[in-house]
Amino acid sequence: MAQLNLNVTREFERDLKLIMEKRKLKRKSDALRQLVHDEADKLRRKQKFNFESLMGIALKYPANPNPKFKDEDDLWS
Repeated sequence: MAQLNLNVTREFERDLKLIMEKRKLKRKSDALRQLVHDEADKLRRKQKFNFESLMGIALKYPANPNPKFKDEDDLWS
C-alpha cells in the first residue's frame, strides 16, 4: 500500500477529529480512507440534485389572480 504524507492546518485536524468521533474511528488513516471512498462512490454514481426539498414550494405562493383559462376544459377546447 502506498504511503501519503500530509501537512494539515489546525482546522483540518479539528474537522478530522470530529469525523473520527462521529464515525467512531480510532485512526486518522481510517477516517481519511473512508471519506475518500465515500466521495469517490458519490462521483461514480453521479448523484443528481435531490429535488424532494423543493416539492410543495409552489403551494406557498398565491394562485394566479387572472388566469387565462377558467378550468381544464377551457384549456383543451
